[in-house]
Amino acid sequence: MEQIRRLKGMKDLLPPASGRRSILEDRAREAAGTYGYSEIRTPILEAAELYVRGVGESTDIVEKETYTFEDRGGRLVTLRPEGTAGVVRAYLEENMHAAGLPVKVFYLQPAFRSENPQAGRYRQHTQFGVELLGAADALADVEVILLARTFLSRVGFGRVTVTLNSLGCSDCRPRYREALLAYYRGVDGLCATCRERREKNPLRLLDCKEPGCCAFKTGAPEREKFLCAACADHQNRVEDLLTAQGVVWRPDKNLVRGLDYYTRTVFEIVDEGLGAQNTVCGGGRYDRLVETLGGRPTPAVGFGLGLERLQEALEKKGVVPAAPAPELLVAHRGETAAAALQLAEKARRAGIRTELELLGRSLKSQLKYADKLGIRTVAILGEDEAARGTVTVRDLVVGEQREMRRENLEQLWQTIREQEGSN
Repeated sequence: MEQIRRLKGMKDLLPPASGRRSILEDRAREAAGTYGYSEIRTPILEAAELYVRGVGESTDIVEKETYTFEDRGGRLVTLRPEGTAGVVRAYLEENMHAAGLPVKVFYLQPAFRSENPQAGRYRQHTQFGVELLGAADALADVEVILLARTFLSRVGFGRVTVTLNSLGCSDCRPRYREALLAYYRGVDGLCATCRERREKNPLRLLDCKEPGCCAFKTGAPEREKFLCAACADHQNRVEDLLTAQGVVWRPDKNLVRGLDYYTRTVFEIVDEGLGAQNTVCGGGRYDRLVETLGGRPTPAVGFGLGLERLQEALEKKGVVPAAPAPELLVAHRGETAAAALQLAEKARRAGIRTELELLGRSLKSQLKYADKLGIRTVAILGEDEAARGTVTVRDLVVGEQREMRRENLEQLWQTIREQEGSN
């Protein structure tokens, strides 16, 4: 019978990489908690209209990348392609604002996009994101940027750069759109995608990575010249606050991001040492999304990043933290399996990461297995030890062993904790 294989663009996450992923997720929760954000979990499956209205009908995500289908009830539904729209839907439906503003949440959740697989990008990926709803001040923009930098620092990124732009608001953005459209209508030689985007969403022309299209960006109208006074002031405050915090940042007039809901601040965090694919995080302000989805006008800002891409970038840099190894192997010989299991359970209840021999191997093989796993301490329980009520403890690093009474094993647990603390 033919073997069933995983779908294109999907990826299995196996040990030890799964352990390293868990560390990234733990650091994400720690960083978000440090800034006062609470975890939210929204459904994977939402009404398709949520993303058409929220993300934008003319975006690549909605036009080309969503997994949208009719369910058994005849409803058009979509597998979550990004996190923000679902959070805003929950914010409105669950009246989250009733507990007071701002609402500050984060998520660690799978997202699905039917795009061409490439390094660090898969059709199912895990997204870490934060959303801050109800705060219009530039302080909110800077807080989410600092949170992202804090997380990246804790997982092993060193010097990163924040790139900034402003997309303006509903007052000044249309003027820039018309100027951009007028410029690009006079341009010949755009790629097929950009020719399609030109009338629908001219801002996305600045996001094209095709070399021929990139050449036209230098002559495009500069966004900052079209900002209204309020948007210009907001952008200046963001820049001044980042500078005051010692954040390395630079303007990027071509930065637009790929979603229609962004207004004013958009940003990316890049690591220049990663080459062409150097963006590790992106986000911005989306002050009209709550209103677009049926609520009252509510300012909001957030970011998102893919953990798969981040993990591969960290592995490229050689700084991915290792998952904790087991600390103790309970080895046994003869008819001592029940006693060995009892000993292993005592160690686990004491908080010691413990492996128990399950294959009936020789003691020599068990010790080799412990060494392979990086285990320093082995507790050996043979029939002689069982008869005496003892256990032989061997330290594989120093090559010494001693016999201990089983009622005095708290001494062993303490020794293992001290060894772990010194590593």
